[in-house]
Amino acid sequence: MATGPDGKPIEGQGKSTNPFPPGTYDHFKAEPDYPKTMKVWKNEDVLAKTNESNSHIVISLPIQRGFLMNGDEVAMDYPVSSGVPSRPTPPGDYKILEKLVDKSSNSYGRVYDAAGDQVDGETPKDVPEGGKFVGAPMNYWMRLTWDGVGHHIGPIPRSRRAASHACVRGPSAVMPIVYGKVKLGTDVSVKE
Repeated sequence: MATGPDGKPIEGQGKSTNPFPPGTYDHFKAEPDYPKTMKVWKNEDVLAKTNESNSHIVISLPIQRGFLMNGDEVAMDYPVSSGVPSRPTPPGDYKILEKLVDKSSNSYGRVYDAAGDQVDGETPKDVPEGGKFVGAPMNYWMRLTWDGVGHHIGPIPRSRRAASHACVRGPSAVMPIVYGKVKLGTDVSVKE
């Protein structure tokens, strides 16, 4: 079978074809929009067997994907958004240091003046006299470092790029599942 410039098999009309059975992880990864897809892949059998005693998380910075793992098996593959170049997510091996379902940032958020109108600024030091700071929500928070890096629910740009202030954001439909499968001390590997 002929292959295209991407190394994927092509049909007679020059369109790429996915050689793997639908529903398999190989099929998911061979789709033309992977890894930039917003779709989530789950291996329901592996996910059902995954718990806080056998799970770990892998974050791939180059492809902006997160993986809930059970040993060497992928239980879930999901989109993430890591830190922007000026505030990058630090690669390395971490352990979950803290878990909180309801968390707000004490470093970044919205700033309001004394009248309650939102004003320019995003940190507590930007608050005008009489105003207030409201931290950005970071629900299903899993702390990776004591200087403010964690994995939590957050917006993921459709352009599938890094967009956070060093944290790793994940989809709202995924993070409660990941959160429920890990514990304090679970390994998290952030790869560049």
